[in-house]
Amino acid sequence: MQLSIAIDMDETIADPIKKAREWYYRDYGRTFTPEELHGKTFTEAVPPEHKDKIKEYLNTPGFFRDLDVFPDAKEVLKELNQKYKLYIVSAAMEFPDSLRDKYDWLQEHFPFLTWKQFCLCGDKSIVQTDIMIDDLIRNFTYFKGKPYLYHGHHNVHVEGYERILNWEDAAKKLL
Repeated sequence: MQLSIAIDMDETIADPIKKAREWYYRDYGRTFTPEELHGKTFTEAVPPEHKDKIKEYLNTPGFFRDLDVFPDAKEVLKELNQKYKLYIVSAAMEFPDSLRDKYDWLQEHFPFLTWKQFCLCGDKSIVQTDIMIDDLIRNFTYFKGKPYLYHGHHNVHVEGYERILNWEDAAKKLL
């Protein structure tokens, strides 16, 4: 029997933070060092009066359409798709304007996946695959399978989960 695997999108295979940082620089002329982001989400790193601006970015139609793909994600997901029943799972309802963007982005960058492998949902507690890769531990709360925490600047202090550092590391652990 083929095992199933759910893979998160944002900050796992797609890089919305790079784009949000670029837009923030465009609007405020400020960049953030890795030290300033260490252990924080981007929203936590910006001044309190700018937190709503980050939400505004994420709710802008088209924001999620042209995000960068994380290094090696395309190649590794293609191989994982041969070994597992692979699903891309995103809590896209948090940003409803992102639904079409995310679908089109997946079609462009992962053409070997079909629409049946996309789960654009609200609450990931419905996901019950054998394995889940996600950057947010809140998505593991009701998950009964094997969780892998995808490493990010915002979750460096989280303990108790096996980590995937990048897609090369994922290939070593799962292929």
